[in-house]
Amino acid sequence: MPKFNPLLLSLGAAALVTTLAACQQTNDVEEIAKQEIAYDKAHPLPQPVMGDAASYAAHLETLSSDAFGGRAPGTSGEQMTLDYLTEQFDAMGFEPGYVGDEGPSYRQPVPMVEITNQSRTAMTLTHGDETWAFNYPEHMIIGSRRLGNEAHGVTDSEVVFVGYGVVAPEYNWNDYAGLDVEGKTVVILVNDPGFATADPELFNGRAMTYYGRWTYKYEEAARQGAAAAIIVHDTAPASYPWEVVINSWSGAQFELASDSDAVVSALEGWITIDAARELFAKSGLDFDALHEAAKSPTFEAVSLNTTMSAEVTNAIRRGISYNFVAQMTGDTRPEEAVVYMAHWDHLGRTLQVPGSAGIYNGAIDNASGTAGLLEIARMYATVGAPERTVLFVAVTLEEYGLLGSRYYANNPVIPTNQTVAAINMDALSLVGPTEDVVVVGYGSSELEDILARAVVLQDREVVPEPTPEGGFYYRSDHFNFARVGVPALYAKGGIRHREFGEAYGIEWNETYRNVAYHKPADEFDPDWDFRGVIEDLELLYVVGRYLSENDQWPDWYEGNEFKAIRDRDRAGQ
Repeated sequence: MPKFNPLLLSLGAAALVTTLAACQQTNDVEEIAKQEIAYDKAHPLPQPVMGDAASYAAHLETLSSDAFGGRAPGTSGEQMTLDYLTEQFDAMGFEPGYVGDEGPSYRQPVPMVEITNQSRTAMTLTHGDETWAFNYPEHMIIGSRRLGNEAHGVTDSEVVFVGYGVVAPEYNWNDYAGLDVEGKTVVILVNDPGFATADPELFNGRAMTYYGRWTYKYEEAARQGAAAAIIVHDTAPASYPWEVVINSWSGAQFELASDSDAVVSALEGWITIDAARELFAKSGLDFDALHEAAKSPTFEAVSLNTTMSAEVTNAIRRGISYNFVAQMTGDTRPEEAVVYMAHWDHLGRTLQVPGSAGIYNGAIDNASGTAGLLEIARMYATVGAPERTVLFVAVTLEEYGLLGSRYYANNPVIPTNQTVAAINMDALSLVGPTEDVVVVGYGSSELEDILARAVVLQDREVVPEPTPEGGFYYRSDHFNFARVGVPALYAKGGIRHREFGEAYGIEWNETYRNVAYHKPADEFDPDWDFRGVIEDLELLYVVGRYLSENDQWPDWYEGNEFKAIRDRDRAGQ
């Protein structure tokens, strides 16, 4: 659907506009309105299907129960999750969506490497005659994605501050310009300069770009030859507290087996901002002053004249995890697909903590989205097959770097140039019914036009995400579909609660982030208000059903970084 943006006259220019021009503008607006009405009649929205809150809640409670052990890949919790999904989709009459050497299956194998830290030293630093240590977990955490059972680390590696660690020619930005960091340890700020300056003309302003993600920073450091890459954690630009870093990095880490030969630094890790200030002060430098200087494209990297020594030893286990793929085959154009997706995995459990206290149940993150797949599938089963095939894909290894969705995007069951769109469900809103629907990555694709039409049915409003600086667009599985060009929508309930107002929604979300996100407290609560999440699922059903019932190919908006990829893919290039 084209975006119609009629121009509005500014008050300052209104006095200069002639009556004829005013009439012409009126005619233009009326013509645009006629086009929109004609379009709506030619492409009507499908009839909504009522959601079942009791059924959804039952799925959510089961998937996030202690019995599933936090749904970590490679554990009995994975097997239980896959068995549960198989049972439910079978009962609704869906077909396996993956075809392997042994025939059709719901399970797409994802070859993985599990890397478990067996030991880690302190981070020992030396400047002149002074030597001190940062210890895990109060000051730092380090790990290595290199394979092999031998120790990986650095000895007397020169420490260099490289600002944001970004090389972005399109922004005329290169923090590594003229710098040789081969064998050195780079210290890097989290997020990107746009957030730091709040300048809308710098990078993407408050909205994080991929250059702000820790994954990019480690990738770039490795490309530059750094032996170790250490990110400075700061809660506001990271959008999560230090405890989240510890919980996410202390357990087993995973890599795709196909990526295990990628170039990576010997050590990757984080230090707290207080540790960073201490490091710089003992090196005779002012961290805050250099932090400020790093906001400029003229910033030049600074050696701390300090060395670091640290090492880790890993245990390596190769194995297979699984994406789950179910399908409803289209009755007119089965070769074209609309994808609903959610990640089924979470962080598992901490074995050092006895009983259920060490289980990361991941009720909201992301049993909520996995249960959402089942609920939307139930809606489709109620109505029957659409024209296009609809795939329900529950991916693995999201918590370990979006690996399952990356594998699927590289090995799709229906080619990406025949995949119409992807609709992602991750950490759905359990705040209750809201007036707003938040789009993460707002302003990306024409899927938002369809969503904007659909929300009218619920008397709601589409709004941008309130915290674009968190980089959530790059932190969930839809990103891997976008990366290969497929338009992807990530939308869910907002914060303006219909009954209790915006302050209530803000407090609810902040409490979840601070108390439960990536913590054992993310547990099912029978007192949750399920009205809002059901309304969201009904909305996403309408959007997906609309896409599956016509011959449209929604595209990225002009100027989006993924549009050229899509255009080449659709052209078969």
